Amino acid sequence: MAELPDKIMAWQMTAPTRRDKATGEITPGQLAKVELPPPALEPQEVLVEVAGCGVCHTDLGYFYDGVPTVNPPPLTLGHEIAGTVVAGAQAWVGKEVLIPAVMPCRQCHLCKTGRGNRCLQQKMPGNSLGAYGGFASHIPVPAIDLCEIKDRGDFPLAHLAVVADAATTPYQAARRADVQIGDNVVVIGVGGVGQSMVQIAKAIGAATVVAVDIDAERLEKMRGYGADAVIDATGKTPRDIAGELKALRKQKGLPTHGWKIFEATGTRPGQELGLALLSFTGKLVIIGFGMHKVEYSISRLMAFDAEIIGTWGCLPEYYPHVLSLVLNGKVALSPCVQTRPMSQIAAVFVEAHARSPEQRIVLEPDF
Repeated sequence: MAELPDKIMAWQMTAPTRRDKATGEITPGQLAKVELPPPALEPQEVLVEVAGCGVCHTDLGYFYDGVPTVNPPPLTLGHEIAGTVVAGAQAWVGKEVLIPAVMPCRQCHLCKTGRGNRCLQQKMPGNSLGAYGGFASHIPVPAIDLCEIKDRGDFPLAHLAVVADAATTPYQAARRADVQIGDNVVVIGVGGVGQSMVQIAKAIGAATVVAVDIDAERLEKMRGYGADAVIDATGKTPRDIAGELKALRKQKGLPTHGWKIFEATGTRPGQELGLALLSFTGKLVIIGFGMHKVEYSISRLMAFDAEIIGTWGCLPEYYPHVLSLVLNGKVALSPCVQTRPMSQIAAVFVEAHARSPEQRIVLEPDF
């Protein structure tokens, strides 16, 4: 068992990137390695030694794109965390765990009616958990929603950090869309979250899963991990892609109605495509986030009897099931994950912001 540290080492966002509205001048964001004192733990809190923390599009949004955080900088980012409990509630000490990316209060009306993933009092590492986040040596968190990792076999503990968001968020999205056996699904964007969305939809029982992206190599990879068909969107308009999907439906004898579309890019082109594909009795689920606006004739929803659904995070009670999908091989993790030393965080942020990585990057503490 690891010893209780006398300090927590962390990489903090001391200032986000800023753009002057008048001049357009950009002031780069700043990351700094800092020491934080371990907090006094409440009776039902624990201190987790971080094994790995995934780099999410949300982290990049906070750092580069003006997405506000609940707690202001200086702030340790990172919410996709796996590690080992080293102090606090004795029942948890020594156990390997996933930390849910969003932790509900468990007391409000939303929590009591099954919508705790969007609890307004929730705590999110790297956003609303004080100064603490996953890009650190340790993190204090409530024990109530931890997901114990048992019998992980050959899976490196750091790799399982990806389950805490990139795999659980798609599962919550599938629940919101009520994906059933035999459903037909489109996934727009097969980066870190989209790759899991394809696999989870298939694991739940979707009959047809179509992956759409602008990376041909990534699309070919997904043919081996749940995608029944792929569409390369490079240089194509939403009308072009809708035409390819129509041809695919005709070829395979699939219906025009009832498709469930998951938009995982958070980009304007991705969202415009999702809206263009939404048709009779279909559902469009928005997973990716962006600060832009998209125009849409909302009366089409009435005419199509269709739905647009937002989804946020994942209920902690779903984590054990998603973890079992990974550990049992129904959702492949290893081909979708890479690790880097946490000391490379600045370079990794630049790389991931320039282009969504082929594999989710997990940072391992090396303080």
